[in-house]
Amino acid sequence: MTRDDEQMTIGALGQATGVGAETIRYYERIELLPQPARTSGGYRVYRPEHVRRLNFIRRSRELGLSIEAVRELLSLASDRLRPCARVDRLVRDHIHDLDHKIESLQKLRGALQRLADSCRGGGRVSECRILEALQEAEETLAGPDIECAEEHCAERRAGEKQPKPRRERRA
Repeated sequence: MTRDDEQMTIGALGQATGVGAETIRYYERIELLPQPARTSGGYRVYRPEHVRRLNFIRRSRELGLSIEAVRELLSLASDRLRPCARVDRLVRDHIHDLDHKIESLQKLRGALQRLADSCRGGGRVSECRILEALQEAEETLAGPDIECAEEHCAERRAGEKQPKPRRERRA
């Protein structure tokens, strides 16, 4: 662990967190990670708080949270007296989204299995049922998407149809 007065280069920060230098610079550009101080020669100088924040970001991204969800979690974490209901809601929404993705992946796997099962094997490409099925345009191979009936899913879908406000860049 680093001491509170310790300073480090971008390489040392990357080594301490398992995050590459380009990703660190990216997180700085999109303002997830605060800009570090710089030496007189222009080199970035990171402190232990950068390690803690970058670990938070990395772990959140490993769990599949979006950049915007990470941004919101960082904001929520900065107010230690705030109730954690919003944090809980963000995580539960993400779990719900994962459930949808798992269901979709299972449907895709089933469609691929049916294609594989239809293959007679050993024949010529001109007789291949898999290639025939991929060329047919009548229906999707995995079937129609199943819409979630849960209320917060419907609300989120309605919100997705509206244009997202653009983030202004700081000068």
